[in-house]
Amino acid sequence: MKKLVILFKLLLLTVLKKNHAKAEVIRKSNIFKEYGGGGGYWHPCWIPTHPDLISIGNNVTVAADVRIYEHDLVARMWNRDCNYTGPMIDYYTGPVVIKDNAVIGGRSIILYNVTIGKNALVAAGGVVTKDVPDFAIVGGNPAKIIGDTRDLYKKRLSITEGNKKE
Repeated sequence: MKKLVILFKLLLLTVLKKNHAKAEVIRKSNIFKEYGGGGGYWHPCWIPTHPDLISIGNNVTVAADVRIYEHDLVARMWNRDCNYTGPMIDYYTGPVVIKDNAVIGGRSIILYNVTIGKNALVAAGGVVTKDVPDFAIVGGNPAKIIGDTRDLYKKRLSITEGNKKE
């Protein structure tokens, strides 16, 4: 029931275009293993199946349509096969950790047993299958390192300063 109430609040805040408030709803619900403060942003209207396996740091941005999968369904291959006669196979689960100041771009997928480092950026549509180092920019399927957020900062700063001169 608790999950249903939270989902309703997330949906209502989406309709009201108050996406910044969603992070506070998630944080106050204590449904995740950890959810830091500091102005985080949670755009999705869903809650992962096993939120108790997910730790999110301070000021983390999770964009629209992001999915975090802390489990797989491979066990169904055997458990639901009428010809399989072995023991029931457990579903595999694993933690997901997203550290401080990370940004997860829209429609990204984060798989289990993954840590996304501090100040890291997952480009839109990235499929993260392994750990992302601090300050890395990753993208693609599977996600690979394509840049560094410190370099991106310098580039954005120079554009901002250039716009001020005009």
